[in-house]
Amino acid sequence: MNKKTDNSTCLALDLGGTKLLIGEVDSNGGLLRSKKYKTGYLTQTEGTRVIFEALDDYIATVGWVNEKPEYMGMGMIGQVDYINSNWIMIDPSRKENIPIGSLISEKYHFNIRIENDVKAATLAEKAFGAGKEDKDFIYLNVGTGIAAGFVADGRLLRGWENDSGEIGHIVVDIDSDVECECGRRGCLEAIASGRGMYKRVIQLREKYPDSQLFKSGDDDITAKTIFAAAGAGDALASRIADEAFGAVTCGIMNLIRVSNPERIILGGGVISDGWMLEQILKRIGKKELGSVKKGIVLSGLNSNTVGIIGAAAVGFGFY
Repeated sequence: MNKKTDNSTCLALDLGGTKLLIGEVDSNGGLLRSKKYKTGYLTQTEGTRVIFEALDDYIATVGWVNEKPEYMGMGMIGQVDYINSNWIMIDPSRKENIPIGSLISEKYHFNIRIENDVKAATLAEKAFGAGKEDKDFIYLNVGTGIAAGFVADGRLLRGWENDSGEIGHIVVDIDSDVECECGRRGCLEAIASGRGMYKRVIQLREKYPDSQLFKSGDDDITAKTIFAAAGAGDALASRIADEAFGAVTCGIMNLIRVSNPERIILGGGVISDGWMLEQILKRIGKKELGSVKKGIVLSGLNSNTVGIIGAAAVGFGFY
C-alpha cells in the first residue's frame, strides 16, 4: 500500500446505481465536504454527461478546502479498465467503453485513477476500515445490487479483465423461480439485493394483496420497509426477507469455502442496520463460521460514504 501521510487531499467521485457523490477527502479517509446528485437508471453516455455537469456544479458551488487537489479518484458502477482509466460497461446490456479518465483529465487537469465501485469500497476497508490489519478478507456489499471485493495476501484481486467479485450472479437456489436479469434463475442478486427484493414484492402482489407493503406507494417499498414489515409479521415481507437471508447465507458459505478469508466485512445499504447479519449468523454453519478467524462483521464505515472514501483511496493509490 502506497499510503500517503501528508496533508494532501483528493477529489473523489462515487457513481453507484442510483446516485453520484462528489467530495474532497484527506489522506486519513476523512470526508471534508461533499455534494450528492441523483442519477437514476443511466446509459454510460448519460452517466458521463451527468458526471461532467456535476463536476462543474461542485467546483462552482462547493469548491476546495484549501487549494485544488492534485489527485482525483473515481469509483464507478460496472466494469472498468483501471490501467487506462476507461469505463468499459455498466452491465452487458449497457456497454460503451468510454475513456472517462482521459476526458476528465483533459478538462479539469487532475491525476486520475478509476476503479469499480465495490473494489473501491474494499480499498476503503483495507486503508481505513475493518480490514486495516488483515491480509485476507472479503468485503461483501449488499445494496441496490450485490458484489464483493477480495483481498488475498494483502492484495486486491482483480481478474484478468478486472471483473472479479460479481457474485450477485452466482446461483444460490437451483430450485428457485426467481428470474435474474442475466437469464438464469436463483441468482443471489435477484433474491437478496434491494432491487431484487423490490421486484419480488411487485411480482407477488396478487398473491398477497393485503400486505402492508402496499398500503403506500411502490416507491416506499425498500429493504428497510420490507424488513420492518417482516418483523411485524407481514406474510409477504416475511417470505421475501427469509428468501434473502437464506440466499446471502448460502453465498457467504460458498465464499468461505472458495477463499478461506480471516474476516468477512458486510456493507451496503441493505445490510447496514444489522438485522440481516443477525439472521445470517443464525443460519450459517458452525464449521464455516469457525473457519473465519476474525468473524463476520458489519463495516464500521458509513454505508452512505464508504464509496467516496474508497474512491479517494483509489486516487491516493492506497493499494
